[in-house]
Amino acid sequence: MAIEKALCQVVVNRDLCGAQFYSDAKTWVLDKGFAPEIAWQREQHPSNVSESAFLREAAWVVYCSGFREATVRKHFDYLSLCFFDWSSAAEIAENASACTTSAMLVLANRPKHQAVARIAQHIAEIGYEEFKGRFLQSPLEVFTTLPFLGPITSVHLAKNLGFDIAKPDRHLVRLKDFLGYKDVGAMCTAISSSCGDPVRVIDLVLWRYIEQTGIWQSTKTPALYAL
Repeated sequence: MAIEKALCQVVVNRDLCGAQFYSDAKTWVLDKGFAPEIAWQREQHPSNVSESAFLREAAWVVYCSGFREATVRKHFDYLSLCFFDWSSAAEIAENASACTTSAMLVLANRPKHQAVARIAQHIAEIGYEEFKGRFLQSPLEVFTTLPFLGPITSVHLAKNLGFDIAKPDRHLVRLKDFLGYKDVGAMCTAISSSCGDPVRVIDLVLWRYIEQTGIWQSTKTPALYAL
């Protein structure tokens, strides 16, 4: 019985620390002007994703894989123009070579550009409505079949499209280890139960806060979060 009480106390402390950390992180992120980003993520819903929106988000995830988000953001408007501003998969597929060549002028990573073009070609071949129907049923299973998308980047794409899921990003993995959760999903779900925000929003807030503050670069952990 004593052990059970002790374990229960650890869980309570863990959840309280996680909720407090999130509350502080959200306040900081909002104060720094990221409210539109949070609102965008909250409003996303998979059933409302258009063909253009899917192409844009898939490309964003492909380019962000292994690159700093700030680098991708700096060049993404130009890259979008190279791919016809994501107007249609068919148009990109028909002009894949030209899209890739023009994109190379700003970002020298041909495999990523080719992957974006191949995603468009895949969608053009089967039709967007058919493709959308498949990913609405099994998003991660479908996304992992696309070029340059693996288990983690597929979760990233699903989250950006509005699926209520948390990406096991290295920042969030380190936080869940610190707080003592078994995985990132369990951590974000616990925080969601406490504050009412969707898991996908909690993921974004925590990631943005840690990415901006570099909290793990500090050798000292704030006493407030010590278990």
